[in-house]
Amino acid sequence: MRGSGGLSAVSDGPKIAAGTLLLIRHAKATGQAPDATLTPEGEAQAARLAEQLADLGITRIVNSPWKRAVDTVGPLAQRLGPEVETDGRLTERALSGFDLPDWMTHLRASFADAELTLAGGESGTAARTRVGQALAGARGPRGLTAVVTHGNLLALALGLDFEGWAKLRTPDVWQLGTEGRAARLETA
Repeated sequence: MRGSGGLSAVSDGPKIAAGTLLLIRHAKATGQAPDATLTPEGEAQAARLAEQLADLGITRIVNSPWKRAVDTVGPLAQRLGPEVETDGRLTERALSGFDLPDWMTHLRASFADAELTLAGGESGTAARTRVGQALAGARGPRGLTAVVTHGNLLALALGLDFEGWAKLRTPDVWQLGTEGRAARLETA
């Protein structure tokens, strides 16, 4: 069902059950570096996202300290008023400590083998543990928490495979219930 603000699976009134997390992938960015900014399209996406999420009853916002995540959640935080909490465990997974010209091949392999650890990188298992701890700390039993993170880490948190990761959008919003069931919230 289509609700206010262009989100589906949302109705009027109290929107989503307490204790639920909204997992949000940042808007379109200029790159992958921690200081990468949003593109003009990404800035517009962040503004639309704030409009679409404003009436869901968000009581807490926790985000990655990386600039593209901070800039994505900025309009929502301004609109709703809660102080944004930063959690370094929500930063993107480092596949490797080095630039890899064939990074997509390595990323695919890392989804196939969760223990694969490239030089200077983090295994899928380690990243999944890290994001799991962050999400457990972000979940509030009496409210709805918006968590802003990055694509690879979001895919791991949702238990997606490589193809699932490839289908993630910028931005993307997923509802993660207290029972661990996830569902994408469709934006207009």
